[in-house]
Amino acid sequence: MEPQATGPTLLGVDVIMVGSILAGIAAFAVMLAIYAAVTVKDPMAKRVKSLNNRREELKAGIVTSTAKKRQRITRKTDTTEKVKETLANLKVLQDSQIKDIQQKLAYAGIRNKDLAVIVIGVRIIAPLVLGITAGLALYVFDMFPAWGDFKRFMAFAAMVIAGYKGPETYLKNIANKRTDAIRKGLPDALDLLVICAEAGLTVDAAFNRVAKELGRAYPELGEEFALTSIELSFLNERKQAFDNLAYRVNLEAVKGVVTTMVQTERYGTPLAAALRVLSAEFRNERMMRAEEKAARLPAIMTIPLILFILPVLFIVILGPAACSIADAFGG
Repeated sequence: MEPQATGPTLLGVDVIMVGSILAGIAAFAVMLAIYAAVTVKDPMAKRVKSLNNRREELKAGIVTSTAKKRQRITRKTDTTEKVKETLANLKVLQDSQIKDIQQKLAYAGIRNKDLAVIVIGVRIIAPLVLGITAGLALYVFDMFPAWGDFKRFMAFAAMVIAGYKGPETYLKNIANKRTDAIRKGLPDALDLLVICAEAGLTVDAAFNRVAKELGRAYPELGEEFALTSIELSFLNERKQAFDNLAYRVNLEAVKGVVTTMVQTERYGTPLAAALRVLSAEFRNERMMRAEEKAARLPAIMTIPLILFILPVLFIVILGPAACSIADAFGG
């Protein structure tokens, strides 16, 4: 005898069983979210600790504290120097190209400038490797016999272009995400800077305080402010610390803050008043971006509404009736 269904069915599927599985998955997701929220760690603690240790080493005139660290740093330098010499012999390495890649690495939050040579090397090697692989797969081993000549050529060209543009696109995506995260937290950071300035803290102490307060909510911005605070404490020219901040962040608002800080240091203008005006402008700008996204939302939601929300709504409304009709005809 065939086993009888214990509950209503839809298209031969037990609705109660599927609902139970989905409820279990939802409960597991809720427990996982609660665990992640409870066990969250401060992303700035390790970074700030390493920056403070580096500041103490620079103050003491120490470059590396142990021979093991010296060997590791030397080995990395030797590797990059070998790659640099190889690219220079091939006549493909230019100073402007290195500076451009170093700028993109800084925007992405990568501090090691020597990696610019590695990125340039990958941009040269990756198209060759992917092009040779695609040529062997498409033309030699004929892995896709149904493809025509035009489709094979387009696939080969796509692999070569992906190998050349891949590293740069990857860095650009990381830099864009980092810039967006810094843009979101900048008005709050300026408000805290105003409070710290009015409380009588120095500029480096104010930056350090803001980095500690916003490190958990905006780790990227907190990292930049912490690094700026450390540079302000040991660099001979304070202007260089602000210029380094503008160099690392691809954001016009940060460049405006840097200009304000430099003018304040040079001419002695009131810092709190200038920062308050900048904070108000940045908050208005953020509100305008939010309103712009809200105005675009109805047009963006039209296609998901038609493809995903309405079918589910019809299933929820008509599902019980369909189950009853199917059970009636089945009986």
